[in-house]
Amino acid sequence: MKTHLNTAAFFLFLVCSMAEVAQAQTDWSKVEIKATRVSGNIYMLEGSGGNIGVSVGPDGILIVDDQYAPLSDKIKAALKALGDGKLKFILNTHYHGDHTGGNAVFGPEAPIIAQANVRKRLSTEQVSRFFNRTTPASPKEALPVITFDQSVSVFFNGEEIKVIHFPRGHTDGDSVIFFTGARVVHMGDDFFAGRFPVVDLEAGGDIEGLAKNVGDIIARLSQVPGGVKIIPGHGPLSTLADLSQYHRMLTETTSIVRQRMAAGKTLEQIKAEGLPEEWKSWGTGYIKNDRWLELIYNSLSARH
Repeated sequence: MKTHLNTAAFFLFLVCSMAEVAQAQTDWSKVEIKATRVSGNIYMLEGSGGNIGVSVGPDGILIVDDQYAPLSDKIKAALKALGDGKLKFILNTHYHGDHTGGNAVFGPEAPIIAQANVRKRLSTEQVSRFFNRTTPASPKEALPVITFDQSVSVFFNGEEIKVIHFPRGHTDGDSVIFFTGARVVHMGDDFFAGRFPVVDLEAGGDIEGLAKNVGDIIARLSQVPGGVKIIPGHGPLSTLADLSQYHRMLTETTSIVRQRMAAGKTLEQIKAEGLPEEWKSWGTGYIKNDRWLELIYNSLSARH
């Protein structure tokens, strides 16, 4: 019974938080799209929602994610400023609306590519207590038209762009995008730079799975000559050292909660003991310190 009450309190907190976020984001006219050159012909667009990756070159334009539909005109203007080529491909890192909301606008212009679970979730109504919303099925033009199970490559603007599925992390449909020539990686929401991440347990997410995936990605990127630059799902342009610190946060905080659970401590006791000083500043984003401990607790409880 106590676990159910704790979970209910967790969702109630998120209901209030999401309501505040929704109010803050209603005036789309105030949102600015900022473009940052990452490396070579790869750019990052920041606005509201997930960061957008952009490849601009002789073959045209490819984007990774497209934020919210009301921002589509501003995103188009930002893309136009980067190059005159036509939009040729859209890659979705996962199904959440702050990354796929523009699909309905951009989908008629270019094919959308995503992991198979992204299409499954976008094509059906999604009821989420976590986000306190029921999202209707997306219209046909917003759905991925090319899907894959494990990986797919797009040969575009002089390089191979590898799209690789990492399951049971942020959601069940996460993809990480490797711009192999430019040595740039778009992590989607597998990486929240300098802050505790959202892990969507209701959509197949898992904190231990996320930590494993990030560790596997770090091992892969450590072998890249010359280093890499990393576009997180949320937060500033990052380095491999930033991603490694994020991975250490995931593993250490999860270990803390696991050990306290093994000692028979309740969620209230775990939260009362808090986090080591090193990680307290990571709770300044959407997920606060207590909520992060609760999210780990719920994830470990669901798995074990």
